[in-house]
Amino acid sequence: MVIFFLLLGVPVALGHLYLWRRLVVDTTRPGTLGRRIGAVAVVAAFLVLMAALVVTRQLPPEAGKFFAWPGFVWLALLFYLVIGLGIAEIPRRVLLRRATATTAAPVAAGAGPDPVEPVEVVPDPSRRLFIARSVAIGTGIAAGGVVGYGMTQALGDPKLLSVPVTLDKLQPSLSGFRIAVVSDIHLGPLLGRSHTERIVRMINEQEADLVAIVGDLVDGTVDELGEAAAPLRDLVSRHGSFFVTGNHEYFSGHEPWLAELERLGVNPLRNEGLTVAGGIELVGVNDVTGKAYEDGPDYDRAFAGRDRNNPVVLLAHQPVQVSDASSHGADLQLSGHTHGGQMVPFNLVVPVQQPGVAGLSKVDDTWLYVSRGAGFWGPPVRVGAPPDISMIELRSAG
Repeated sequence: MVIFFLLLGVPVALGHLYLWRRLVVDTTRPGTLGRRIGAVAVVAAFLVLMAALVVTRQLPPEAGKFFAWPGFVWLALLFYLVIGLGIAEIPRRVLLRRATATTAAPVAAGAGPDPVEPVEVVPDPSRRLFIARSVAIGTGIAAGGVVGYGMTQALGDPKLLSVPVTLDKLQPSLSGFRIAVVSDIHLGPLLGRSHTERIVRMINEQEADLVAIVGDLVDGTVDELGEAAAPLRDLVSRHGSFFVTGNHEYFSGHEPWLAELERLGVNPLRNEGLTVAGGIELVGVNDVTGKAYEDGPDYDRAFAGRDRNNPVVLLAHQPVQVSDASSHGADLQLSGHTHGGQMVPFNLVVPVQQPGVAGLSKVDDTWLYVSRGAGFWGPPVRVGAPPDISMIELRSAG
């Protein structure tokens, strides 16, 4: 808990302090009712956000959503308000420098015939208030617009993407084999059964050959979210549905969830593989977070017994696992985890930790495909990274 507050609580508190300075102190006169109300509002917003971050985790989803909705929406607003006000700092300072009045100071007695009169610079309070209020209103409108747009993206239908991938080892008879990839569904206090039903419907409409769910399905226990995940039993494909753990499964009780998914007909791949369609080696490894739960990835075990004359398709939650995948001969790795950054400019930060943010790339001899995910974590907002369900179409080099 101490680490949590240091990593998240302190930056959030500093962000609110910055907002208090720019949106309250700079836009109101000392001692006024407006300044007091503004200060109370900033403190209340901070408490609502911390409740969403802390209390929501301790409550069932049905109760937690009453804290999660206002808290996480405010988190997104806070984020873009701080960015907007930070960008506005330079023009704001330029305007404030110009918004001053100059008055001539008295000439000292006994001065020469042409004394140089000293000049005293006096700020113009009314103009300073006007500039500060204009910046605050403009930033608020911009941040609100960005967050509103981002909510329509996050809560709307995932985009269906078609992604062709050529594999040298793929038999010509299997060219056109289609894998529906979905990741980061994040069932929890903000996304429930209707979200799962929509995803299942969209996948089934594509008539895929195989369905791959590459981690972070849930943010809660089976008792809390089993009903929300139940529509997964209706997934239809020619060669079955498969699942690998993400980091959030380990936070939510991975063993009960793996048993529940198996009951629903979604086959967990726990450091293991199988041959599908008579010519594709499908392998799944646990998420790296599993190491802390004595359930980490084991590539030697997962790749053991696979026919290396066939292409190997690996399901692994985090793109960073591609280095191990490549060294073990994977031809294609399907991942999620990044959310494509979820909210710009986080997409610029993801490459610090992961070799791919979203889409198709190549690492050594392994193709890496990273889904942006079909849900969200934290704020119900996606900016520059719409949710997706990806149809991977395997093609033969011949």
